[in-house]
Amino acid sequence: MKVIIIGAGVGGTSAGIALRRLGHDVTIYDKMRENRPVGAALSLWSNGVKVLNWLGLADRVAALGGDMATMAYLDGHSGEQLCRFSLAPVTAQTGQKPYPVARADLQALLMDTFGMDRIHLGRQLVDVADDGTTVTATFADGGTDTADMLIGADGARSTVRDYVTPEGAPRIERKYSGYTNFNGLVPLSAEIGPPDQWTTYVAEGKRAAVMPIAGDRFYFWFDVPQEHGLPYDPSDGIAPLRAAFDDWAPGVQALLASIDPATSLNRVEIWDIDPFHTWVRGRVAILGDAAHNTAPDIGQGACSALEDSFALGIAVATNTVSVQDTLLRYQKIRSERAGDLVLRARKRGDETHAFDPQVTQAWYDGLRGADGAGIIRGIVGNIEDSPINLGGGVLD
Repeated sequence: MKVIIIGAGVGGTSAGIALRRLGHDVTIYDKMRENRPVGAALSLWSNGVKVLNWLGLADRVAALGGDMATMAYLDGHSGEQLCRFSLAPVTAQTGQKPYPVARADLQALLMDTFGMDRIHLGRQLVDVADDGTTVTATFADGGTDTADMLIGADGARSTVRDYVTPEGAPRIERKYSGYTNFNGLVPLSAEIGPPDQWTTYVAEGKRAAVMPIAGDRFYFWFDVPQEHGLPYDPSDGIAPLRAAFDDWAPGVQALLASIDPATSLNRVEIWDIDPFHTWVRGRVAILGDAAHNTAPDIGQGACSALEDSFALGIAVATNTVSVQDTLLRYQKIRSERAGDLVLRARKRGDETHAFDPQVTQAWYDGLRGADGAGIIRGIVGNIEDSPINLGGGVLD
């Protein structure tokens, strides 16, 4: 079977690898002209890592991952430790250690594994047509390609999503999550936090956090609740962060001082999309952010895209009635769980960003002296219903 995938991100390339391993002829197209991932790094929780293991990448992904042994919350102003606990229970209960990884490193691994000769960059999709026997993609340069199946992994502003949306239904639009995220990579530094710890400073609905990744680096991010559309020029560098965190703890000041805006600093307004459940039209389906654009508050965005790739691969390998039947079964496996993760992330963001100050203060109060059991329960709860677990992935 010939398959076209639109989008060379984590979801598109992992789906491509899965389908190629099943013996299918797969080509990926992407409008980007070079591999420039959005965001510095990502959280690969156990469900996402398991999908990559299934794709044959276990050792190489482990080499990209940081050693994140513990987790701690600190008061943003004083630097006082509110709680600290081991993340070993996540590994024990799920059967796989999680890894924070640099997005560019993971993206390069996935693209190289799929095969760069089968990835065509600088090709923007403008139209999809399905005649019932084949599906044709038309690109802005006038070129076309025809296949038996087309998968839209073309991100939050997906063209393919518009195609699969039922005729007459309202266009699916993104919703602003209420905050801006600044992120990047800095060298490990004990002044910021231990080199094997996920360290998060919290106050005023804002967060400053670091996770260790390979190469003796921290992945950092700052969350700043604010209106969307505020002006920002890259030449401003970390000036907005200085303004938002000027009176925060010494560890945060050390983090700010270590940022080189010219090398690694991204500013991203955070949006998501209300869950919806029509992912398929004929021989066409959507995957990843195109299907479930998710805020990063539970760290499941990339993992959810990887689950899509697993579910799609299983559906293609096991169902032979028709292409549409296969894709509808993929949709049934994924749409409800993916939508649930969108809502979980939204709820978590509401709790942590002081949209209701009393709710956020109650969360801060609950962190003080916590043993981590509730936080571990939440992390594992996001993982346990993953299709990769096949019903037996969590042990108490």
